[in-house]
Amino acid sequence: YANEGKSIARINGKVAFIDGAVPGDVVNIKVHKSKKDWMEASVETLVHPSEDRIESFCKHFGFCGGCKWQFLDYPSQLKYKQQSVIDSLERIGKVHPKEILPIIGSTNQKFYRNKLDYSAADRAWVSKEEFNSDTYKPVPALGFHVSGNFTTVLDLEECFLQPAPSNQIRLCVKNFAVKNGLSFYDNWNKKGFLRTLIVRNNRKGEFMVIMVAGEKKDEWMFPLLDELKNNFPQITSLQYIISTKVNDTIFDQEVITYRGENFITEEMEGLQFRISAKSFFQTNPEQAYNLYKVTRDFAQLSGDELVYDLYTGTGSIALFIAKKAREVIGIEQVEDAIIDARLNAQLNGINNTKFFAADMRRVLTPQFFSEHGKPDVIITDPPRGGMHPDVVREIVQCGCPRIIYVSCNPASQARDIQMLSSQYELMKIQPVDMFPHTHHIENVALLELRNQ
Repeated sequence: YANEGKSIARINGKVAFIDGAVPGDVVNIKVHKSKKDWMEASVETLVHPSEDRIESFCKHFGFCGGCKWQFLDYPSQLKYKQQSVIDSLERIGKVHPKEILPIIGSTNQKFYRNKLDYSAADRAWVSKEEFNSDTYKPVPALGFHVSGNFTTVLDLEECFLQPAPSNQIRLCVKNFAVKNGLSFYDNWNKKGFLRTLIVRNNRKGEFMVIMVAGEKKDEWMFPLLDELKNNFPQITSLQYIISTKVNDTIFDQEVITYRGENFITEEMEGLQFRISAKSFFQTNPEQAYNLYKVTRDFAQLSGDELVYDLYTGTGSIALFIAKKAREVIGIEQVEDAIIDARLNAQLNGINNTKFFAADMRRVLTPQFFSEHGKPDVIITDPPRGGMHPDVVREIVQCGCPRIIYVSCNPASQARDIQMLSSQYELMKIQPVDMFPHTHHIENVALLELRNQ
């Protein structure tokens, strides 16, 4: 498999990246793009299946943009994910870890997510055959975008990603909207009422629902919210947003609480994490716990250390390790996330953390190190693009004895580790599968300063 989750074949001297194939399949392909040394293709017909191929369990598989590895048995998924981490480190980073720990698989391979965003559309996606048939009649949709197409939405009957009553909430919203003539969003002309449904939950079974409307119509919004309130006692936080802007992000929008609190709370080792509509929290909480435990174990804390937590987000890792450290300093660019981090520290009575809202590239300087102290341990958990080269250089120059690099993208992690390898040795790695049935993989790497 390539990093993007496509199978690799070699045809007439070219490398072919094939969507929808499992290693070991014999397939006929359709070529979509062809260059001098490579091509992109998809499976047209399956001639002979690989022994790793299984039947998908979801009726929407193949059309929906999620869960693209459902046709691959779970042990094989883990095998290919682990190998993709090693391949990235060796091919891109030119490094090989001293120790490779076996990937931690997800106990739950279904209903493992605690957040889903459902998109609405005035016309549901249908196949070409359905569209061209005499019986075709456009119907609205509430579901996910079709694979590779962000203007069309597949109407979902059932989804296996989030626990009940997520499916029932989505169907309730759609049925109420259809029955009462509420308009669904027109993704081409950017108008319409029902736009996005955001559903979040915690492990206690409490749900937060956020309705996003493309126009202000209280006469539609309030009865819809009442319908949810009356049918789902699990909803402890019911909110709404009026968004007339072009893109779907909510971070610059006002969130209005209709019923209940404006947050739900997740618990981990006795710590309470308050999650609001705009908060980031790992979407697979069981595996997030494993990820945080690995990070803490790799840090080897005795209680005397000053720890820097870079790209701290809402401070979940910083707070999780705080009781094992002398002090933890968290840095994050998103100001709302830092507000959440400080609130969560206060909520848990943790007073040995400091959080700074700043651009990492500008704040992580020799002056910052001299003001706040040279770290004994640096934990870094950057976004998919990895760290800016200037940030990597500052880390190298500060001479911190131990670095724990948490990554959701093995390719960018490998690139950064190559830069760090001038002064640091890659001691061990621990892949963690946060997203079963996808090609995505998290990896935790421990680096130690050479010649300490």
